[in-house]
Amino acid sequence: MSRIDASGPAIGEPRPGRLRAYVRVRAGGLPAAFWVLWGGSLVNRLGSMVNPFLSLYLTGVRGLSVADTGIVLAVVGIGSVVSQPLGGFLADRFGRRVALTGGMLANGATLLTLGYARDLTVLVVCCFVLGVTIDLFRPAAQALVADAVPAADRTRAYGLLLWAVNLGFSVAMVLGGYLASHGGRLLFWLDAGACAFFGLLVWLAIPETRPAARERSAGSYRTVLRDRAMLAFAGLVVGYAIVFQQAFATLPLAMTGTALTSSAYGLVMGINGIVVIAVQPLIGHRLAAYDKSRVLATGFTIAACGNAVAAAASTTAGYALAVAVSTLGEILVFAVTATVVADLAPAHLRGRYNGLIGMAWGTGFLIAPIVGTRLLVIGSTTLWLTCTALCLAAAAGQLALAPSLRRRAEAAAGK
Repeated sequence: MSRIDASGPAIGEPRPGRLRAYVRVRAGGLPAAFWVLWGGSLVNRLGSMVNPFLSLYLTGVRGLSVADTGIVLAVVGIGSVVSQPLGGFLADRFGRRVALTGGMLANGATLLTLGYARDLTVLVVCCFVLGVTIDLFRPAAQALVADAVPAADRTRAYGLLLWAVNLGFSVAMVLGGYLASHGGRLLFWLDAGACAFFGLLVWLAIPETRPAARERSAGSYRTVLRDRAMLAFAGLVVGYAIVFQQAFATLPLAMTGTALTSSAYGLVMGINGIVVIAVQPLIGHRLAAYDKSRVLATGFTIAACGNAVAAAASTTAGYALAVAVSTLGEILVFAVTATVVADLAPAHLRGRYNGLIGMAWGTGFLIAPIVGTRLLVIGSTTLWLTCTALCLAAAAGQLALAPSLRRRAEAAAGK
């Protein structure tokens, strides 16, 4: 990566000797609205227990067959593709607070309904609505950060959000696993309660950040779809999302195919949260000093290395190393992606731009199990080397797109 801004701390500078200085460098100077969003996101992820254990709930508590469970989960995926584009429209049309609070309350109500549903038809309908509402808040949250945080601090802010989400999710996985083994209904109440808390906290503590009516101009998703740089970037995100989702779609199958247990898979995936929690605070505040496209290309390349390691893995330690390396790439990609979208998006269309990038992630997640399982049938090595090639192609594409993104960022900064 090449350094383009000397305003951040130098890579080799001494580590602050005091905790206060350490925290100030990494988290200081961000507005109060961001910290409300950060705290709400942490609580929301602490309560996010239903989705990771939904398949176990449907088969173990509701008695669905594996085939019916697959159909129900596919319906959740279909709904999730709609979720973020709809959320982006709501964030731009009605405001960030309405979209975020409304999305959270709708998701909470859906979770409670799903927790008491018994009939298969009702379960399918509830799961579709769950998919639609599960990420309805996300474009509004991403737009709120872009609205409230100065451009120079956005990469750091998005990185801190990633850290909070991973911390909360790691705890939720442990607690959710325990609760799921003692009956599933409490999962739905805790998840719904966390949604309500997040939504109401934002409504009560964050003022509306959407540009005033006099500052907004006409625009729609047609405007976003005419943005060639945005479309190209979204295409690269789809490619990376296909690879990223293999950790959930095919990695457990690949591991059991080499006689490893499901507990070994759980241990390996726990490495992901540990790496994010440990590493992100060490590098997140430094990333703004580097060209975003080079950071992304580096992240894609590191992810390629992680998948190359997986191609040679046959033990728990080997797969754990693969996940650890891939997670280093994930930290770079997730911290910078939202910042690139913020650079590309006009202020009055930030919700829709984030909705489109969310749809790109959702599309990749839908494609991932279809492509991944078929490659796995051919062979585990074929699967992971294909993922390696996809990541390297994304890195090359990002570097090719870099001049256009750099011009747009400079133009946005000059306004």
